Amino acid sequence: MTKWDLILAGGGLANGLIALRLRQLRPELNVLLLESGSRPGGNHTWSFHQHDLPPARHAWLDPLVAHRWDGYDVRFPQLRRTLPGGYLSVTAERFADAIEQALGEHLLTQRDIAGITPQHVHLADGTVFSAGAVIDGRGWLPDAHLTVGWQAFLGQQWRLAAPHGLTRPILMDATVDQQQGYRFVYTLPLSADTLLIEDTHYIDSAALDSHETRTRIADYAAAQGWSLQTLEREEQGSLPITLAGRPDAFWRQRAGQPCSGLRAALFHPTTGYSLPLAARLADHIAGLPSLTHDALFTAIQRFATGQWRRQRFFRLLNRMLFLAGQPSRRWQVMQRFYRLDDKLIARFYAGDPTFFDMARVLTGKPPVPVGEALRAVLKHTPRLRAF
Repeated sequence: MTKWDLILAGGGLANGLIALRLRQLRPELNVLLLESGSRPGGNHTWSFHQHDLPPARHAWLDPLVAHRWDGYDVRFPQLRRTLPGGYLSVTAERFADAIEQALGEHLLTQRDIAGITPQHVHLADGTVFSAGAVIDGRGWLPDAHLTVGWQAFLGQQWRLAAPHGLTRPILMDATVDQQQGYRFVYTLPLSADTLLIEDTHYIDSAALDSHETRTRIADYAAAQGWSLQTLEREEQGSLPITLAGRPDAFWRQRAGQPCSGLRAALFHPTTGYSLPLAARLADHIAGLPSLTHDALFTAIQRFATGQWRRQRFFRLLNRMLFLAGQPSRRWQVMQRFYRLDDKLIARFYAGDPTFFDMARVLTGKPPVPVGEALRAVLKHTPRLRAF
């Protein structure tokens, strides 16, 4: 039986990047990646801003990037704006190609995991793998110690009957009917006649009606003058948006099990973007002197807890977005935000706002009633560590 140094349970973004970085920097390690699907990465598109990552991190991630654009647009009922800066996307296909090439026989797909411990993985067929450490990267797991809202979406990749005319993404088109919460349509121009169109909702539950959402995408495309011809792929998901929580209890419940990605609550708490933190964690793990399960758990817990402290301001904004004012008027919060300085907006996406950025976001005429905003800011603090 092979004795593995590290087993990565789940072949999603976070574990895939850990595997890739260890292969690049620590090729002597015996690392195994287990994935339940036919290929790592599943059916996803991960996007990020140029300024979300330092140049050194861009250098090793660059082979994964399938699309890049200069700038992006946002649209609101009372605002249309083009913002500068690069915007990049990693496709599931490009991601899978890179992981398969890097790992070779150290990647096992179509392996259903029945259970894991810090040093073992039990498959549904009875097979048991052992390692010095196991990292659980199998996605979001609901937790009583975190209070979240949801960014629920359904996206379709369409080949059109004629060129669409877009030269850059539309990150948010909130001129659409708001439904039950903050809703926008997100559009990526993948080629001259191919678009990824996502209908996205910031809502209190994780579920979207798929049939209705597909109809809304078709109606939106028609309103833009786009003639949909061939549906190439569809993806659907729900990203947690953190409102409050108790990180000490969250990690105590993990009982020494190292984890990554959404399972470790490592994502931008307001936008839901996960690639920048996944890449940062991969670099962090690759630089650790020891990869025992105890060392990994301690290092990842400290890393995630440090991120939690840095994200305090975002959780405050999230409570204003979800808990203050009418759900159908949540777009006003985002419209006001996108009127701010473009460098401030870039730092916000990167998860690194300055003190003056935070003050600027919170000062001026509030987009929601003051009393409701204050109640939203203070909500949950007696029980959960909102700050």
